[in-house]
Amino acid sequence: MTGASWAQYPEKAITIIVPWAAGGGTDAAARIVGSLLEKNLGQPVQVVNRTGGNGVVGHAAIATARPDGYTLGLITTEINMMHWMGLTDLTYEAYAPLAMINEDPAAVIVSAEAGWTTLEEMIEDIRANPGKFKGTGTGLGGSWHLALAGLLNKVEVPSDAMPWIPSKGASTGLLDVVAGGADVAPVSLPEAASLLEAGKLKTLAIMSGERAKNFPDIPTVEETMGIAWSQGVWRGMVTPKGVDEEILSTLEAALEKVYNDPEYVEFMESRGFGLRWMDGPTFGAFLGESNSELGEVLKAIGLAK
Repeated sequence: MTGASWAQYPEKAITIIVPWAAGGGTDAAARIVGSLLEKNLGQPVQVVNRTGGNGVVGHAAIATARPDGYTLGLITTEINMMHWMGLTDLTYEAYAPLAMINEDPAAVIVSAEAGWTTLEEMIEDIRANPGKFKGTGTGLGGSWHLALAGLLNKVEVPSDAMPWIPSKGASTGLLDVVAGGADVAPVSLPEAASLLEAGKLKTLAIMSGERAKNFPDIPTVEETMGIAWSQGVWRGMVTPKGVDEEILSTLEAALEKVYNDPEYVEFMESRGFGLRWMDGPTFGAFLGESNSELGEVLKAIGLAK
């Protein structure tokens, strides 16, 4: 491709592939990004949902698209889980990373009536009473399950010391904790906000490198336990491998403008989404680290193939 062609990019509509269904959180994030990219790039941006295979179909469609800069994708945490579980051979290495645009860390959420006042107390109770306490908040091997299992693995507590009760989602799991059917739901703070505000639940720590802006009183795992453990769900923009570097630079710059746009910030915060930015190289390094960490956890809980 010539320099003149680079200078003219983009010359036609751009597509963003979303591996999840319309109406969900990833779809909503893609659509606000798409509308603001149109403003910054001067071309229409359409969002296409490619669902199926627990995220495999859409993630594969992004990776195999023509690498011309006109097909982007919003990938999610599952890209670093699916291949370990034997669902696909596809890995994060199939993409050119552009930017992370969102992250919602897991928080250690328990009943307001639980006797624990710190994360350390909870961990020591689990260590001393293997099998007594139960976690919930997603299906077996889901993001929130891996967040808790990884935390236990990090503090050298066997993951089966806290059995996992599969649930249809965070809201179901949180209600189960309130009712006493489970003891811990390691889900995101926005998902638990209403029950936290109602005094039905409390949070012992957040699995992030820094405290949440909207919940500044909640300590991080490192602050309470002295170990670094960050885990949650995130969303990031990528292209297929092979797109010209100048086009990648144009897209990354446009996405940074989107991320800093007050309309984007208001949209994400009003829906409880956490804001986190990483440029392409930083996001690429993060993907590699996350892939290794989740592989370790899946092996520890016996779900790696």
